[in-house]
Amino acid sequence: MPVFPEEPEIHESLPGPGVPFPRESDAQALRTPTATGGAPNASTTVAAPAPVPGPRPAPPRPVPPRADRPGPQQRPVPKPGPAPRRPVPAAPQVEVRRVAATPAEALERADEVVDQLLDAGRNPGEILVLTVGKAHPWQQHELSFGEERYWAQLVEGADVFYADAALTRPARREVVVLVANGGPPARAAEAYTEALGRATVLLVVCGDAGPAAGRAAGAASGRPVSA
Repeated sequence: MPVFPEEPEIHESLPGPGVPFPRESDAQALRTPTATGGAPNASTTVAAPAPVPGPRPAPPRPVPPRADRPGPQQRPVPKPGPAPRRPVPAAPQVEVRRVAATPAEALERADEVVDQLLDAGRNPGEILVLTVGKAHPWQQHELSFGEERYWAQLVEGADVFYADAALTRPARREVVVLVANGGPPARAAEAYTEALGRATVLLVVCGDAGPAAGRAAGAASGRPVSA
């Protein structure tokens, strides 16, 4: 038999640019992948766009602890305690001196005590003389000018002031001379307590007045008194 030369295999190729497809269905077939799931032709694969460089994402912020999570223990604030009490200074103790005298001698002994205090340098305005019985002669003399003038001398405080032991007006002086020149013993004891409250430094008792224990330290009649 005669031998025919092999015919060259004809490969289909896509038409070049500007060459129209012979049929519209052929162009559609090239764009659509085959039903068998084959990969499209390399010439028709569209490359994915390159990622655009941008800022890096910030690291995640730490989550604050929840209220129910146990936190660090706080030290309790100490409560202020009561302020320390300052010691109250004790009131100065009044010195008590006694001059033994009978009710008839008490006024004379009191005048001697006043003279001794003035000679020792005491200011006349620092001395108060109180009588339990009859008023002192000097008190009677000052009252002759009227009670207004008499009480003004107490306020002025420039001279020795003579008054009754039952004095109701406020009067305090450094030295008080109590004259027990009469009256019942109960009145003399009451006058002693009042005179002790009016003296700030010294109380001189002329006669029998005050606690009986105090007379144990009494002095003989005419004993000098100094301050």
